[in-house]
Amino acid sequence: MSGTRILILGGTTEARRLAQALAPRADLDVILSLAGRTVDPAPQPVPVRTGGFGGAEGLARYLKDEGIDLLIDATHPFAARISANAVDAAGRNGIAAFALRRPAWLPVEGDRWRSVRSVAEAVAALGPSPLRVLLAIGRQEAHHANASPIHHYWVRSVDPVEPVLTAPSVAYIHAKGPFRLEDELAMLRQYRIDIVIAKNSGGDATYAKIEAARQLGIEVIMVERAHAAGLPAVETIEAALHRIDHLASSLMKRGV
Repeated sequence: MSGTRILILGGTTEARRLAQALAPRADLDVILSLAGRTVDPAPQPVPVRTGGFGGAEGLARYLKDEGIDLLIDATHPFAARISANAVDAAGRNGIAAFALRRPAWLPVEGDRWRSVRSVAEAVAALGPSPLRVLLAIGRQEAHHANASPIHHYWVRSVDPVEPVLTAPSVAYIHAKGPFRLEDELAMLRQYRIDIVIAKNSGGDATYAKIEAARQLGIEVIMVERAHAAGLPAVETIEAALHRIDHLASSLMKRGV
């Protein structure tokens, strides 16, 4: 194998698009890493490694064993653990690394947002009166709804929530974005949703629920991203490609 060896930590639309843009290049050898949490992942344009690494130490060992020259963290904005491991592992190996991170959503006129720091805090913020809640945070933290069982929950996720929630009134919606505004409006109306709990993931694929809530005057409890030190970040595929070209050129000059 030849060329600059790149490991993309993926699982996002941006990771797939970046891999697609890099796949035709003969000067690069790209591997895409997926955590393996999605039951039926979409086909990928480059070789895929599936499963965890065993923490920062395991990731550092993989980077060394595979001769990785560049690590790109293109994981979900809320995948805090793997992002921290990426910082640690790149530092241990002394290799170039950066993050591809979509910008967070910002409230606009008409939005009714309450910002919180965690899903647990969001559920607690629902209050003591029964509400009809769309829980649009994925499946891994849906269990926090059990702490406030008086509400009626509609839990949307790509894959089934396991174990199922113990709250007495829960319906499950299995769906994968991108979602259309008209469909989100219809869903919120159909289930007579009073309030939406969402993570500030950014991007276009799941923003329609935020726009639909705004149009219907529905409040959104928004779980904001944690502010943590990490890798230098870019926000677009174009910026990522520019940085890759710069780093690959530097590595070639150094004879790496």
